Amino acid sequence: MDSNELIGVFDRMAPGYDEKQARMASVYDALYDCIEHVLADLPQHARILCVGAGTGTELLSLAEAHPEWHFTAVEPSAPMLDVCRARVAEAGLEQRCELHEGFLESLPPRPPYDAATCLLVSQFILDPGARSAFFGEIAERLTPGGVLVNADLSADVSSPGYDELIALWHRMATASAGTAEDLERMKSGYAKDVAVLPSVTVADLIASAGFGQPVPFFQAGLIRAWFARRSGPE
Repeated sequence: MDSNELIGVFDRMAPGYDEKQARMASVYDALYDCIEHVLADLPQHARILCVGAGTGTELLSLAEAHPEWHFTAVEPSAPMLDVCRARVAEAGLEQRCELHEGFLESLPPRPPYDAATCLLVSQFILDPGARSAFFGEIAERLTPGGVLVNADLSADVSSPGYDELIALWHRMATASAGTAEDLERMKSGYAKDVAVLPSVTVADLIASAGFGQPVPFFQAGLIRAWFARRSGPE
């Protein structure tokens, strides 16, 4: 699907998105905890870019742990950003958060960020060249040595174990074993609309975009995560 269709999907999902994601809360909580450790050495007044911020869950998690960090959330879905805005206001974080409706390329120039998060976003960019360019746009927004934390659905879809992994993932996401038709529908949807690539391929795309060698630090089901530093003198 193109970008407008994808935005439409998330527009429709926004009202119940957090409730649906609650089924995977233990996985996401573990991911956020690991991200905390990855970013532990950032400056006291670090500036964080959240790309594809959705309803703001990772932003809120980091903001609670680091009361002097400042955040820029970039999200193209207005309804998702509205939920994020309400959550930011409820947490009293308006003075530390800038919310930008749109894609990364439409974000006006800002001083370089110390780190960026990009969670379950780049997987929707099906063309490898465009995906590498997307990571390059993030690199350009970071200070040299700045940290990218990226998570995506990742697997070798041609491997003998992929069918079993999809079955496990469906069970994790829906709390249901699912029928053969359910699993085939998920596989077909991913094959059409999501670039589920092997971990080494995703890491290579990140490295090709101005980052040092990505370090894998998290895996649960189909979710894998890496961190990498922008190349250049710190």
